[in-house]
Amino acid sequence: MTQIGTDSEPLRVAIVGSGPAGFYAAEHLLKQGDLVAQVDMFDRLPTPFGLVRFGVAPDHQKIKKVTRVFDKVASNDRFRFFGDVDVGTDIRLEELQQHYHQICFATGAQSDRRLGIPGEDLKRSHPATEFVAWYNGHPDYRDLEFDLSVERVAVVGVGNVAVDVARILCRTTEELAQTDIADYALEALKRSRVKEVFVIGRRGAAQAAFTNAEIRELGELPGADLVVLPEEVELDALSQADLDGSQDKALVRKVEILQQLVELERSGKDRTLTLRFLVSPVALEADQVGSVAGMRLVKNELYRSDDGSLRPRATENFEDLPVGLVFRSVGYRGIPIPDLPFNDAWGLVPNENGRVVELESGEPLTGLYVAGWIKRGPSGVIGTNKPDAVETVRMMLEDLAADRTLLPENTDPAALSKLVSERQPDSFSYEDWKRLDKLEVARGESEGRPRVKFTSVQEMLANLERDQS
Repeated sequence: MTQIGTDSEPLRVAIVGSGPAGFYAAEHLLKQGDLVAQVDMFDRLPTPFGLVRFGVAPDHQKIKKVTRVFDKVASNDRFRFFGDVDVGTDIRLEELQQHYHQICFATGAQSDRRLGIPGEDLKRSHPATEFVAWYNGHPDYRDLEFDLSVERVAVVGVGNVAVDVARILCRTTEELAQTDIADYALEALKRSRVKEVFVIGRRGAAQAAFTNAEIRELGELPGADLVVLPEEVELDALSQADLDGSQDKALVRKVEILQQLVELERSGKDRTLTLRFLVSPVALEADQVGSVAGMRLVKNELYRSDDGSLRPRATENFEDLPVGLVFRSVGYRGIPIPDLPFNDAWGLVPNENGRVVELESGEPLTGLYVAGWIKRGPSGVIGTNKPDAVETVRMMLEDLAADRTLLPENTDPAALSKLVSERQPDSFSYEDWKRLDKLEVARGESEGRPRVKFTSVQEMLANLERDQS
């Protein structure tokens, strides 16, 4: 029997999802010196990079440079990219199993958690991820509309996504015009009448999820004064005790930064950005036409839960915050993948260190793996996906060594290419993406921007001279 992972029979791996977790998994597989692996990567969208392209804020261009690492991975002659191919629709999982020894899903956490309060579905109440995808030019969200004619906006949540949304709303037109924000979003934000933005956190300053770099940036916005209420960043006894015993220097520094920001004086900038802590929305209130007109907040106090963490508990103190637009950013969850088990309570594919397992029995499913947010939940930054992916690949290599792989009927790469071309003749190769990349960058050069994105599949096809209409 020929050994899998050799020149005569390479290990055939499919990776579904082309974000950081998918590319880090491909990188680790392809650099194994004693293994011959062929990696095919699939993405539902034509373009690669997932949240690096559609989630990282347009004013954070340095973060996007991680794609240079992914370009190196894609330059390997044992790597192929199939964009605009939806696994589960264009190609079913059982068909992939006929062509690959191992399949790894790195599809992220694509939906928002809900607040679970009255009025959540009023007009002008949106998941923050929809706004982020819209201003980043995601083809699925380009036609959404957000009413930026209101003057007061609330962003619920204190993670990096919430801070990104608040910052974009507070950026000046001149600042945004130097980024790769989608053209239609740039035009809409130019017309924005937003004057005040409130970021709402249900716990205290010591529990805020945003990074220190993100919060420092809010204090340096050219077009917005930052307001931090001193009574809301003063630590309660429980938080202070935890901080005093913490070895986390970044956390200690975060609290210091927030308490220092209290001293900032308003300088009369066009907008005001206010950070709120220890308050939770309990209802969104409507105007006469069913749009958001206000938010009812309750003041919280912290208590020690059974697991030792500090959690918020509502008091009897309420306040009304007049706002006309709300973005909800209180967490994200994965969506079920056709033919894979799914833990709906957690929003994850059940797994052990990346091996997909049966939901009830916990038994591993041969040849099936997960990496990234669909594996561990929406936590960490882009770099967090690297050790996560390495752990999954380690499980894959262990299973290969133990002969626990799928037994595909046809491992010829040409057979898979033929199947893709039959099901999705307009699929995108990595070479197609590189051509689009050059075109986008060229379009941006004349405007002093990093790139001007193509935001529809039809637009991409037309610029590759592959328009089928």
